[in-house]
Amino acid sequence: MAGAPSNRLSAMLEATGLFTPPQIEELAIKQRENDGVLTATVVALEYAREDAFLAALAKAMQVPYVRVGDQPIPGEVLDKVPTKAVFQYNVIPVGIENGMLRVATSEPFRPGLADSLRLASALRVKFALSPAADIEKAAKKFYGVGADTLDRLIADNQIDLDADAGPSVGDLSNLDQDASVVKFVNQIIWEAHHDRGTDIHIEPMENDLRIRYRIDGVLHPTPLPPQMKRFQAAIISRIKVMAGMDIAEKRLPQDGRISLRVKGEEIDVRVSTMPTVYGESVSLRLLMRSSGMYGMDKLGLFPDDEDILHRLIRRPHGILLVTGPTGSGKSTSLYAWLHTINSVDKRILTVEDPIEYEMAGINQIQIRPEIGLTFAVGLRHILRQDPDVIMVGEIRDQETADIAIRAALTGHLVFSTLHTNDAAGAITRLVDMGIEPFLVSSSVEALVAQRLIRQLCRRCKRPWPIDRAFLESLVFPLDQLPNGTICEPVGCEECRGTGYVGRTGIYEILVVGDDIRQMIVDRKSAADIKAHALAHDMHTLRMDGWRKVLAGITTLEEVIRVTSEDET
Repeated sequence: MAGAPSNRLSAMLEATGLFTPPQIEELAIKQRENDGVLTATVVALEYAREDAFLAALAKAMQVPYVRVGDQPIPGEVLDKVPTKAVFQYNVIPVGIENGMLRVATSEPFRPGLADSLRLASALRVKFALSPAADIEKAAKKFYGVGADTLDRLIADNQIDLDADAGPSVGDLSNLDQDASVVKFVNQIIWEAHHDRGTDIHIEPMENDLRIRYRIDGVLHPTPLPPQMKRFQAAIISRIKVMAGMDIAEKRLPQDGRISLRVKGEEIDVRVSTMPTVYGESVSLRLLMRSSGMYGMDKLGLFPDDEDILHRLIRRPHGILLVTGPTGSGKSTSLYAWLHTINSVDKRILTVEDPIEYEMAGINQIQIRPEIGLTFAVGLRHILRQDPDVIMVGEIRDQETADIAIRAALTGHLVFSTLHTNDAAGAITRLVDMGIEPFLVSSSVEALVAQRLIRQLCRRCKRPWPIDRAFLESLVFPLDQLPNGTICEPVGCEECRGTGYVGRTGIYEILVVGDDIRQMIVDRKSAADIKAHALAHDMHTLRMDGWRKVLAGITTLEEVIRVTSEDET
């Protein structure tokens, strides 16, 4: 089959019924020029979709068309083809039939492919056709990410920590490096970026090394080769070298940073190591600089909430606080606010740790505690720079809170974040820090609590059969059901079988009016303040989530997962 003459190829293409004679002639020429690559050429020229072409070609060639990955492949079958060949040719063995090995490929006309696989497996080879992305996904699932790299390391019995360990800026879009730990670490970061991951967790176990990606807020284990534990120390050392850490220090936590380019996109990776009983655990946070440049219209706000925030961020002075746990999108919201009000007639300064996204026209300051540049010190000096708007990455202590409040009282607009569960809790948090209630009531203009929820895949979501008794138990607004649709996840190729693609925000906006200011001065509890706000048309995180369920954006399960039961 490999090296088939052009007249046979032309006959196969004609048998598919997808191409005109001039297209067949062009494809035959391109196939020879591209070293046997045919399917990718058909897709690149937009002559046909890959799945439709491969299904028609399989029928013409009288071979099976399969979707690998949907069914298990026995280990004895997988062992027939070396890992290196699987990843090099993007093929995967799917079965043994009458002493012949059935191998799935998307490029059956690649010269020498059948002969190479026959020599590697010591079996005669028959092809099946499958989309390239399916084969790649199945190879990672059954062999593990970076399996070809580790096989090479084991074969050579060497671990190269020094290769390409110079500058920390590299282009990961080209992984044609020597098989080494360097390549493996690059593959791990590349895979996470490709899968829209925000975090990578490398976790040593007693007899294993686990790597997990956080995608759309949920952790997903990454399939790895079984011998990964042998290279734990080398992998962690490589990451520490890239992040500028002390590779000899394994007893204390360390923090570092890596700058990378992935297909032309600049990303920053924040690295944190933590000693555990079985070795150092490493967490990598991937910060895509361009993804932070959202406008207000991209945050997932309903029009009424967006109008409220538009008015708040244009006030001449006061504090606006965003609250929520780590990873709830607080920084993204702050950047969207700054992006919205950024203009030549406003002087905007920020003090951050770290600077997650660089914004044109805004003066951004990176805090450096090791030289004494803390949030409080930076904020104190910012006030001498004649700012109109100040953004403080996080209020962590009384000193920072005190300076921020006094800045708001002296005519500045201040944006910042706090780690609290809801909007009203931020008020009592400030008082607990030691800020006098009358200062809090005079300076705080609004508090915004937020969470991130996964969005339903638009391609495969389907209506959910309404269970009114279940909805009543959730205190769901049944009166709004006629105007909305509740959907549930299904799972398809586009969403990688999860039923969800991307995330959006849910919000709880508490505007501090005169009555709430008096409650703050009277030291009322957060529960009392929240109850008063709810009585005056504030909606909680869960209520906003219900609105997004009715709009077909997310699911009941997602809203329940990220919100507290007492919010209704």
